[in-house]
Amino acid sequence: MTDLLPLPTAFTPAGGSLGLPGGVVVSGPAEPVDAVRLALAVLDPRPGEAGTITVELDASLGAESYVMDVTDGGVRIAAGDRAGAFYAGQTLRQLLPPAAFRAAAGAGTSWSVPLGGVRDTPRFSWRGVHLDVARHFMPKREVLRMVDIMAVHKLNRLHLHLVDDQGWRVESRRHPRLHEVGAHRPRTITSYYREEPAFDDVPHGGYYTLEDLAEIGAYARARAVTVVPEIDVPGHASAILAAYPGLDARATGGRRPEPFTVLDRWGISPAILSPLPETVDFLTGVIEEITGALGEAPYVHIGGDECVLDDWAASPEIVAFQAELGLESVSDLHAWFLRRLADALAERGSRAVVWDEAFVSGTLRPDTIVMPWRGQGVARRAAAAGHDVVQTPVFPLYFDYAEASSEEEPVAIGDAITVSDVAAFVPAPESWTAEERERVLGAQFQLWSERLPDGRAVDYRAWPRGCALAEVAWSGSAGAGFDARLEAHLGRLDALGVEYRPLTGPHPWQLGGAGHRRHRPGVVKVEETMKHLEEMTHEADSTRPSM
Repeated sequence: MTDLLPLPTAFTPAGGSLGLPGGVVVSGPAEPVDAVRLALAVLDPRPGEAGTITVELDASLGAESYVMDVTDGGVRIAAGDRAGAFYAGQTLRQLLPPAAFRAAAGAGTSWSVPLGGVRDTPRFSWRGVHLDVARHFMPKREVLRMVDIMAVHKLNRLHLHLVDDQGWRVESRRHPRLHEVGAHRPRTITSYYREEPAFDDVPHGGYYTLEDLAEIGAYARARAVTVVPEIDVPGHASAILAAYPGLDARATGGRRPEPFTVLDRWGISPAILSPLPETVDFLTGVIEEITGALGEAPYVHIGGDECVLDDWAASPEIVAFQAELGLESVSDLHAWFLRRLADALAERGSRAVVWDEAFVSGTLRPDTIVMPWRGQGVARRAAAAGHDVVQTPVFPLYFDYAEASSEEEPVAIGDAITVSDVAAFVPAPESWTAEERERVLGAQFQLWSERLPDGRAVDYRAWPRGCALAEVAWSGSAGAGFDARLEAHLGRLDALGVEYRPLTGPHPWQLGGAGHRRHRPGVVKVEETMKHLEEMTHEADSTRPSM
């Protein structure tokens, strides 16, 4: 059992093994039985009255927790809920050979598992993956595949970044120009950072239909994953304003500005939505469509980051509205806008999530979750203020940074964040007070997709660094023997078909990634970036883009 990843709370190996042939019978209540069968689908397990594997629910164990005993007489699982049963099945799968992670077993395959006991409960409730599908659209198959890989690692939150300056990625029947206009751009920038812009002149686009979202939501729930949709507002709004220019803050006061287009370059646009009530109503309606399609949306991310508020300050109508609300500054109006959206979400049963600029700019709803991407300083301030926190710092959880400061890496935003860096991360530092540590819901890694054009590039950046985050988020820290267990775990990723970055560096065909563009080390250094970001969190104009 020493190769399990993430490491369980406790395991006690015993001598001997138990055979698990194809068609093994699983018995117990229907819901946890279905969860175990899904986790062990390669064995084609069958439901039955008396099986080799028996499962029961025991609410006293807590959410996502389980106890599993493998003896000569069979496998006995007690789970706190359906998710706990599913995770017990995933652990049992890891006790099988790596071939158990293939889609199907060969004819006549019969495996055995070592005898022993596992007691397991997660340290953190939020164990996430952020996937940016706005900069480069990831087809539905890639999203479903990410859910499958997450499930193997007991990761349980899929944060989908659905909108940004470079694209809107979901159907809206109420406001169809969002996907008809906002979901594609005529070209994409290809030049390196700080170089003269060059473009590929290849149209890029795509969006998920509401039926796609319903499918993604149901598929994820079956695998104990909650989808967290993000509609990033009021900034990052070029694609929205290309479709509906009437929402432009510049349009207030009778001005007729040049129209926005879907951005074809990386970086941040000054495009910002008007904060007036009609914008809130527009966004509330769109979010209702998205959450309705997903089926369940306990969390909705509303962004709040990297907003240039100059157009608000220049608009007589917006300034008058700010005064009517009794607010002293446009930063206060920024906070009011996000709080009003959070109130609307709460009325519909969803909890708002924001990036840390929204916390710095003003008073949020007390139940709003903060993602402090700019470091542990602002994370601690948010926790001390009573907000639940999901740790998302650039270092070490922005996986669009290269894993080595080397020209042998595919092009990346900067360098370097290694597997070891991720494994050493502590989401709830001991230096924090007990009350502050209790506010840490967990952590997630970010896959910003400016330089991730497809699923192969996502695989390379996400894994095996994501394996390290999975262990930290489940176990609280990288446990004993992590390096050796990770090396063994890579055989499972091979069987799954994950095109991860080898621990010794990229394969020859992975050099340079899309278009064979290689990384330029030393241009953007993560240590310098973190210092700058931390400083920005203390400035009065903290909402302004930091990069």
